[in-house]
Amino acid sequence: MQMTDASPLTRKTWMATLAKAAPARLAALFPDLPPHHVLRQPEIGAVMVRGRVGSTGAPFNLGEMTVTRASVRLATGEVGHAWVQGRDKAHALRAAAVDALMQTDRANDLTAQVLYPLESEARSHREARAAKAAGTKVDFFTMVRGEDK
Repeated sequence: MQMTDASPLTRKTWMATLAKAAPARLAALFPDLPPHHVLRQPEIGAVMVRGRVGSTGAPFNLGEMTVTRASVRLATGEVGHAWVQGRDKAHALRAAAVDALMQTDRANDLTAQVLYPLESEARSHREARAAKAAGTKVDFFTMVRGEDK
């Protein structure tokens, strides 16, 4: 799901954006954590990634992916959670803090300063990758021979 200035963000959307963000880029956009209490220290683990043949077939286990999770409570009481790709504990804490702040009156500022830039950069990366892949596309066709009529 793409973010636009006209559409309101859902928690699912902003958490996905934070989870997939490059840790260094999130740190650059959101350098200072607000006052908070860590409810769940960052923990590194693995989750099973499932896939479907042709995206509609029976599910199958594709493999495992490393994730880090964390939970924080802001001084104002909002609780934020995060599950992020990889083993970066600071990334998980930062994402959890953003999740908690998105539940406050700072949501609009964070959306403009952090989430929209992250989504825009992710979209540009996806488009560049798709353009590179499109350059290798081969169209197969069959010519009709005279005796096939």
